[in-house]
Amino acid sequence: MKAIVHVGLKPGVLDVQGKAVANALTGLGFGGVQEARVGKVIELELAHLTDREEARAQVTDMCEKLLANTVIESYRVEIAE
Repeated sequence: MKAIVHVGLKPGVLDVQGKAVANALTGLGFGGVQEARVGKVIELELAHLTDREEARAQVTDMCEKLLANTVIESYRVEIAE
């Protein structure tokens, strides 16, 4: 079973990388970019798990303990077969 975790900064947290990307795109002539937010995607292959809810619970625990800094980041978990 495969899990995909999307991690990004919470609204209101300054995204320095996003600001740099938006400025660079504007400098390249893409004037319509008002804001950019940079995050990360983590793909996990979960061996020996067949129950989607158990997989979601384990991945959520991983996010809370390691994959996301929950003070400033939010995350979303997708479970794929």
